Amino acid sequence: MVGFKGQNHPQQTDKRGALDEVDGRGTHPDTFNPLAERFGGFDLDVAAAPCNAKCARFYTRADDGLAQDWNGRVWCNPPYRNLVNWVAKAWHEFNIGRAELIVMLLPANRVEQGWWQEGVEPYRDRPGSPLKVEFLRGRLLFIRPGQTEIGPNERPPFGCCLLIWQKENAS
Repeated sequence: MVGFKGQNHPQQTDKRGALDEVDGRGTHPDTFNPLAERFGGFDLDVAAAPCNAKCARFYTRADDGLAQDWNGRVWCNPPYRNLVNWVAKAWHEFNIGRAELIVMLLPANRVEQGWWQEGVEPYRDRPGSPLKVEFLRGRLLFIRPGQTEIGPNERPPFGCCLLIWQKENAS
């Protein structure tokens, strides 16, 4: 394994990217609602579609959440094909003080990849760092665009984690 470099599967990174029905899955209310309650609600969903937005204010693919300001208490379940840019954007918005809280839902099976090794690992759960990581139990449910219920065998083949940017002493 010397010299091994983890990479995204070509389906995640090629010109076409992941299929919309895969990347456009929404966070199930059974996952989102307890998090919203725990963190005192969210003001803005920065990576949504009208069918899966979790906040009254949200950015769609056409709005390009990476090009917008993130203000207040932010929820983000980004497209998993472009994680390096979403993590970098979260750092930027938190560090300049526009976002007071960012909770990002990510796949937990990519910790060997560069975006994690450079943007998460050096900072996570360190004293004085605003970034905490929580690995979630089991496989989460996601809702496909246009559906209201989860079908059989629709759980992703990986677990998930939360990246949480929050000032120390914040609730």
